[in-house]
Amino acid sequence: MSDAKALFVLHEAAAGYALFEVVAFEEIGALLEGADTISDLDRFSRAMKLKAFQPFESAEDALSSINAISEHSCTDGLHAFLEMNLPKIKKKKEGKPPAFALGVVDPALATAIADGMPGLSCRSDETVREVLRGCRLHLPRMVKGLGGGSQEQAQLGLGHSYSRGKVKFNPARSDNMIIQSIALLDQMDKDLNTFAMRVREWYSWHFPELKDLVKDNYMYARCAAFIQDKSSLCVGTKGGEDTAEGGDDDADGPEDKLPGLVEIIGDEEVANAVVTAARTSMGMDCSAVDMVNIVNFTQRMVKLAEYRKQLASYLTDKMAVVAPNLSTLIGDTVAARLISKAGSLTNLAKAPASTVQIL
Repeated sequence: MSDAKALFVLHEAAAGYALFEVVAFEEIGALLEGADTISDLDRFSRAMKLKAFQPFESAEDALSSINAISEHSCTDGLHAFLEMNLPKIKKKKEGKPPAFALGVVDPALATAIADGMPGLSCRSDETVREVLRGCRLHLPRMVKGLGGGSQEQAQLGLGHSYSRGKVKFNPARSDNMIIQSIALLDQMDKDLNTFAMRVREWYSWHFPELKDLVKDNYMYARCAAFIQDKSSLCVGTKGGEDTAEGGDDDADGPEDKLPGLVEIIGDEEVANAVVTAARTSMGMDCSAVDMVNIVNFTQRMVKLAEYRKQLASYLTDKMAVVAPNLSTLIGDTVAARLISKAGSLTNLAKAPASTVQIL
């Protein structure tokens, strides 16, 4: 297995540090030959012996230790644990193998431990990973107090704390808001186009001439929601003399609608053209129930379009804080899409020019 005369294996569990010693190299070799033999506790116990186990003092200690391990750093607690339970490290003589070696599952952590403890030989290979698989499997039965679900509870609690800390202290959390906003904007653009087509098709059965006079989808939806029944534009318009002689109620109908149309469209000539088209419209009449459904859907589309404008304004303000230079160079929307494609602003900053060109 190795040129070293002895092999120790370090296992970082959720409950603490465990150090195992290989007592029978031949037995380990036999265990590695079969896929299921390492799950046999009797055979595994003949080859491996639990040298020491040091539980974490508290949940905070466990979290700080696992954070250090994830960053490939050897903590003072781990250093003291290894120094106390490993044999005394002697200076390595040329031409002679080391007295023992320490197996670690992570090569970067093995390098950090070797740097912190000069003279210690560390290894991380397939054999060590297979041995650690058996250590992880049989640890609850080899350490008193970890049975009965205690290890699972420790793993669950540490996993939640570790994930919560990663999310809370995520340096790219501002980037996440930009990525989500631009993704929502793109989705809303597709949805608004679909809804606008549906509004035009649905309301054109009642007032087909409106789509030729008002081209903008948002303005068309606002006009449809405001006009509702086209006959409301024609009240009192047949026979000018009758209108003058009629009551004030008839005269107020078109006067109430026209200023609202002018305000929505922004052009008095187009608004008058809409009123004129309503008088001679060839569209079908709608019942009150049908018109209520058309108007409800149209109003929802209008509110969605207004929210889309608010979201675009929010994205502009966010980009001005997170990436003002990038926004000035290529614009807010394109800059946000670049950040979204790269995954974060940090990844985009680290990317070479060729990658940015591909994005």
